[in-house]
Amino acid sequence: MTISKDFRFPVSVVYEGERLASATAPDLEPITVAVPPEFHGPGGRWSPEQLLVAAAASCYAVTFAAVAERRGIPVHSLSVTGTGHVGHRDDGRMGFIAIELTPRVQTDESFVAAAEQTARAADTACLVSCAISAPVEVTPVVRAAEFAPV
Repeated sequence: MTISKDFRFPVSVVYEGERLASATAPDLEPITVAVPPEFHGPGGRWSPEQLLVAAAASCYAVTFAAVAERRGIPVHSLSVTGTGHVGHRDDGRMGFIAIELTPRVQTDESFVAAAEQTARAADTACLVSCAISAPVEVTPVVRAAEFAPV
């Protein structure tokens, strides 16, 4: 018998006019979301497109950190930059055609190879990346941490 977990992440979005919307979730401060200037929006706020790329990048970061912890890999620093590419897809519609993530990891010298392997595999465990139909390309940069002499 298999027991399946079911998680829910409720949000509420209210359109405020002027190409702005307010997004809320239980126990969180609301955020204002705007159409980006590229699509004739006011800018100056997070756009849905940026939020999607941020969701992929942050999901990757916390997934990598969790997997590294389970594998006993020390992580001295971790940052992830992301770029979403929007254009005309093969089906003729406008949409995301790729998301590029560049995680930068510093670990102990003896763990560099293990951290590289984990960095290449972490996107397959990231729920957000798995939910996106566009390819999520991960190019990890893993280095040994440099410590200043005391």
